[in-house]
Parts: sequence; structure tokens; C-alpha cells
Amino acid sequence: MIHPEIPRTAVVPLKGYRLLHTKYPAIYVFEDVATPEAFDVLYEIQKLTNPRLTQEVGNLALLPRKEWVLGIRGAHYAMAAFTHVNPDGSRFSNGDYGVYYLGDSKETALAEIVYHCHLYWHNVPDLKFERFEYRCLETELEGCAFADITGLPDSHPWYHPTDYHEPQQFGARLRVAGETGVTYRSVRKPGGICWALLTPKPITSIIQTSLHQIIWDKGIVSIGLVTPVSK
Repeated sequence: MIHPEIPRTAVVPLKGYRLLHTKYPAIYVFEDVATPEAFDVLYEIQKLTNPRLTQEVGNLALLPRKEWVLGIRGAHYAMAAFTHVNPDGSRFSNGDYGVYYLGDSKETALAEIVYHCHLYWHNVPDLKFERFEYRCLETELEGCAFADITGLPDSHPWYHPTDYHEPQQFGARLRVAGETGVTYRSVRKPGGICWALLTPKPITSIIQTSLHQIIWDKGIVSIGLVTPVSK
């Protein structure tokens, strides 16, 4: 067991939120089948008419087949977080594996994405004015338990605002041990709670609930709701 002093919090049906850039396409092949074997057949057939499918699906080898989530609503969103991995890493990953991050509210999810967008766009040469749109994904989970670090102080290294070295090591140990993920306090939204899923298996449904626009003009100057989306 990894860090036995850290409690595990059982998750009964839970709802969280995640923002995703609209540039990422939906990959419905994950939703059209219920087993990895059926996926293999459909994937080979669809590749014949869609040469971009391999790139869109991502690196399936990064996620063990036993952890694939297929046939549920929004399966492509769940899988993409683990087959398209940011090589620069994140709070609980060094870039070798994917993590599905969630906030307990749209406000928490928005605060998290705005912080990281500002860091990225600030370093894009000659980016002066641009509009970016993000889908808000309502994600439902059930039947799992998370390593709960919400009781740790803000001064703990796992909560460092910019240095992710130690939380990445913690995340890697949890993943090797087969843990589901981490419950932690949002570093960007006071009072917010976040979850970091190290596997998509607990996800039972993902739907888009709204569309948000972030406007950049030598800095983030506007964050707004474009439109709610009917469920």
C-alpha cells in the first residue's frame, strides 16, 4: 500500500467538471462498441476510409486494455485523456501517462484551465489577439476510492503552485500501485475540490453542458459563457 497514512475516500455517484478546447475532435468509434475486441474490428474498418483515425485515436498502448472505457456516453473524452498525453506532464504525471482532471464545479474547472492557458499563451510568440472556445464536460463517476490529500496543509510539496516534481512522483507511485486517483484541494480556486483520475474506469458518462470563450489580448481579458448546451 502506498502512503497508508493517507485516507481513501469512497466515491458513490459523483459529478465533476472538465474544460476541453474545441479543437480536439470527437472520436465516436469509442462509443460504438462495448469491448476491446469489437473496437479492434471497427477500428480497422474505419481506418480504410479515415486515414486520420490513427492520429485522432492516439496512442492506445499508453492505456492497458483492461482499463479501456467503451460504449458509454462520451467515451471518446474519457479515452483521449489517456491516449493523447501532454509530454510536459501535469501535477500528478511526468508526461509518461495520462490523467483525467476534474473540478467539483464549473467555476473550479474554469479557474484551473484559465491558469494553465495563461502560462501557455504567454509563451506563444506574436500571439496578440485570439478567441478560444472550451467545452465544459460534466463527468459522472461511481464505484471507486481516491487517495484523499485534502487534509494536508497548503505548504505541503504536493500543493506547490508551480513545482510538480514531488506530486508527480506521488502520482507515479499511486499508478503503479493500481490506485484510482487523488482527491485534492484546488490550487487555483479557493475552496474548490479537484480529482485526478489515473484510470478512466470509474467514468460512467460524459456530456457537454456549456461552451465557454476565453479572449486573449496580450493577456486574458475576457472569460464568458457562449451558450449552455441542452443535455
